[in-house]
Amino acid sequence: MDFIEVTLKVNAEFADILTAELGELGFDAFVENEDGFSAYSEEENFNQEALEEVLNRYADFVQVEYAVQKIERQNWNEEWERNFEPLFIGEQVSVRASFHQKPETAKYDIVINPKMSFGTGHHETTTLMIENQLTLDHQGKRVLDMGCGTGILAIMAGELGASEIVAVEIEDWTVENARENAALNNYPTIDVRLGGAETIEGEKPFDIILANINRNVLLDDMPAYKAVLKPTGWLLLSGFYTEDLPLLQERAQELGLSYISHRVKNNWVSAIFREA
Repeated sequence: MDFIEVTLKVNAEFADILTAELGELGFDAFVENEDGFSAYSEEENFNQEALEEVLNRYADFVQVEYAVQKIERQNWNEEWERNFEPLFIGEQVSVRASFHQKPETAKYDIVINPKMSFGTGHHETTTLMIENQLTLDHQGKRVLDMGCGTGILAIMAGELGASEIVAVEIEDWTVENARENAALNNYPTIDVRLGGAETIEGEKPFDIILANINRNVLLDDMPAYKAVLKPTGWLLLSGFYTEDLPLLQERAQELGLSYISHRVKNNWVSAIFREA
């Protein structure tokens, strides 16, 4: 399977906005650079007209230069090895690739080989979700990770002591990558499933549900999350902007979920809700 790489030269103020917009078009991986970012999509999902429509929508606000090229799937490893730097989150969590040296000071050490999957910890939403996870007791808990990407949040749940973890993704190659990363971090029992919210219907209740997707999917799927959340269970959401938070809060209130708190980084948000 080949992929389409779209490289965009755009100022930082609009880079996050366009990242979110391209995510709605089916782009699944993003790599930042000094001038903007590169976005990646499976070739069969790429729509040139839709891309141009999004960029034209912002033409009056920002200048964007872009280039499109096809790349072979096996070339992705070279791309992320050039751009993937190890990082620390919450002064406790190391996120690195397998070719990076293990740090001595990290309390939790997560190894991620992302391939074409989203979730290396470098994006604000992943960082915010992990920071929120660090505030919750996972010990012996049952955890669900919706839109798991590389599986990083599910693995973090394992590091924090979760006893049973289910992870769900809509792309088969992403499921494959999440399973590989789970095994790489010694969590082969993480149950990685292919599908969407329908895969958790009738599921045994979860203590903690993690969902880092996007605003529209979260609004649509929150009833499904609520249906499998234990009384007093926690729901952590991300993948949306500060201006979207009131919509998520209103939806949560309709479902009997209480807003607890939220974190912000570069206008991205991760919010915590709990069974009222």
